Amino acid sequence: MDLLDESIVPSEARGIKEEAHEFAAEHIEPDAERYFESGEYPWEVLEAGQDANLVAQDIPEEWGGRGLSLPQVLAMTEEFYRADAGIALTLQLASFGCELTYEYGSDEQKEKYLRPVAEGDQISGLAVSEPETGSDLAGIETTAERDGDEYVLDGEKYWIGNGVEADWITLYARTGDDDDNRYGNHSLFIVPTDVDGYEAEHIPEKIGFRASKQAHVTFDGARIPVENRIGHEGNGFMMLADFFNHGRVVVAGHGLGLAAAAIEETWDFVHDREQFGRSIADFQAVQHDVADMLTEFESARALTWRACEKVENGVNPGYWAAMAKTKATETATHNAETGMQLHGGRSVLDERRISRVYRDVRIPVIYEGANALQRNLVFRQA
Repeated sequence: MDLLDESIVPSEARGIKEEAHEFAAEHIEPDAERYFESGEYPWEVLEAGQDANLVAQDIPEEWGGRGLSLPQVLAMTEEFYRADAGIALTLQLASFGCELTYEYGSDEQKEKYLRPVAEGDQISGLAVSEPETGSDLAGIETTAERDGDEYVLDGEKYWIGNGVEADWITLYARTGDDDDNRYGNHSLFIVPTDVDGYEAEHIPEKIGFRASKQAHVTFDGARIPVENRIGHEGNGFMMLADFFNHGRVVVAGHGLGLAAAAIEETWDFVHDREQFGRSIADFQAVQHDVADMLTEFESARALTWRACEKVENGVNPGYWAAMAKTKATETATHNAETGMQLHGGRSVLDERRISRVYRDVRIPVIYEGANALQRNLVFRQA
């Protein structure tokens, strides 16, 4: 069963899709269960991905990457997340936030910070969410106060991918307090993680995505030079909003990979398992459940690839990105729940792939903007 067939994928992205498929089969799938159980950071897989030029390669060629387009990143994402979501997220978060620098940063910033990530010598991260604030980007409270030729950083961030492991992060912080311009009070900064006043610790273990690590980061008078600001002061919200449109299409790919994994595992199980003297797959109720899984998956995949084209061409990107992210991640949830039901009692065993998928799908419906927020965006921009 080839659920992630290339017929819907633009021709420009089929080569990278094949590379990702082969890499996932060789480096991700064989160790997925082990990393899920141990919760260890998969350094070996990350290094293999860097060697294969499949990590951080959306960075433009001028700065050391391959300049992968959004369709190419989406094609790679489907394959990685079908193999294992936790390892896949680690591979993608290795360059998280770099997009903001190559879209809005200076040439000096790109050479100093992007090239080492593209060449596999460093990894990055993005710090937006806070303990009390997630989807409300205009309500973020971590501050960056100008002091001569420096900014002084104070506050805390939560759920920060690579907050411990990264060499540098992109920080979203408050630089103004104008009630009449709520969306002009924040800016973006490049923050090396070795500066004084930067502290990070791993968040206690999660139910899913266990091979990916998130952190609680605190800033206590950390100082960075003014030249580490990305773009103009006060433009952070608008830059981040555009960044999330692309990111939500990619997160839709997270959902597609997980939904495909749930179908594959369920298909094999219902054909191999017998009850009452015949295969489970012979029961019409089971056939209907699997048919619904397939239908929902194909609907989500068609919408996601349509959204990918719209976002890449700048056609009402917020609307399409929000719709795709919502549909694909909720399809993954539906398919995992149905798969668990059809597996019966065996579904609760840790060794079962469907059990891992079931725990993983609870997370993408929340990150990159919870789906309730996405529905608001769809309605407002329809």
